[in-house]
Amino acid sequence: MPPPHVVVVGAGPVGCVAGAVLASGGVNVTLLEAAPELPRELRASTFHPATLDLLDRFGITEEMMLRGLVAPRFAYRDRRRGVVAEFDLGVLADATNHPYRLQCEQYKLCEILLARFCSMANVTVRFGAEAIGAVDLGDAASVELASGETLVADAVVAADGAASAVRKSLGLGFDGMTYEDRYLVLSTPFEMADHLADLAYVNYISDPDEWLVLLRTRELWRALFPIGDDETDAEALSDERAQRRLQGIVAQAELYEIAHRTIYRVHQRVADRFLVGRVVLMGDAAHINNPLGGMGMNGGIHDAVLLGASLAAFLRGDTSADQLSQHAELRRTLAIDYVMRHTHENAQSLAAPDGAARQLALDQMAARAGDPDEARAYMLRASMITAVAAMTDALEELGALPGK
Repeated sequence: MPPPHVVVVGAGPVGCVAGAVLASGGVNVTLLEAAPELPRELRASTFHPATLDLLDRFGITEEMMLRGLVAPRFAYRDRRRGVVAEFDLGVLADATNHPYRLQCEQYKLCEILLARFCSMANVTVRFGAEAIGAVDLGDAASVELASGETLVADAVVAADGAASAVRKSLGLGFDGMTYEDRYLVLSTPFEMADHLADLAYVNYISDPDEWLVLLRTRELWRALFPIGDDETDAEALSDERAQRRLQGIVAQAELYEIAHRTIYRVHQRVADRFLVGRVVLMGDAAHINNPLGGMGMNGGIHDAVLLGASLAAFLRGDTSADQLSQHAELRRTLAIDYVMRHTHENAQSLAAPDGAARQLALDQMAARAGDPDEARAYMLRASMITAVAAMTDALEELGALPGK
């Protein structure tokens, strides 16, 4: 009897990890990507300790570290006063093999896994293959491509992003909210750390007038700013506005070199279900959240590890359809209770509508950092160790539990 076959839609970090999990579970995988080649946009770039623990089984974290930047601490700052609260992830060394964040653009993870797939007989990667919908067939599932081709497999994984064609074709609701502010991201090679004392690689910066997030990757500093309704996308992306905002971080005589700029709306939404028969939703196709805290991509990878292993076990006949359904509901619950709740709290504190509220939130964060027990509990949540611990039993059942 041939091995089961799964079509994975989307070759982003979630789709690639899902492909790796399924392939390691004895499944033949066809990975579809609508773009003609791997997109190398500067999108998510923070890998949390819990995520690195889950990725250890594929032997890729060492290569990721070589291509990224280890960030052992993160800080909350006041734009005028400097560091107000700092958290050292090193105190979590008893709870994780990776007591730090890894600043590494998401496409680098995809590059590493796609290179591995080239030597794997049970993984086929197809670029320029746009999926426009999927159908649950009861004991199988199909994917329709924009080209008119239809692929039938034992199951389909939808990892095709927030605008998921698969989710829409299934008629699933995607309820939630859209934040009033849009976010502008500017990237520059200018070395901010030479001009701001005690700058961490990840910084949440409060200010009565304009808060921001400032984080480092190996090549660039990335700054995220809120954009109100009184400013159009074109205005926010203009050289004049971009330079003004960067000059507000560190004033210099020369113009900033801007390597990348983008603007986007921010949502908190979750699909009605993550499982429709033989179709499984993961990552942004299943849930999207505020990026403050860097949990979106990480939560999607957690989906891929648990649901990929569960789907493989189900298709091999090692677990039941009920267990797969329970695991899908668990991931939906964790997306709501851990990821969405934590990122919304971040938005409420850092992006509160008035300066006094932001100052109060900053003072509370400083008090938290000053209490070792409170600081540890907060870091366990912020590093997503608590969220992964909540699915320990399910991971253990499937033999996918990361070792300490």
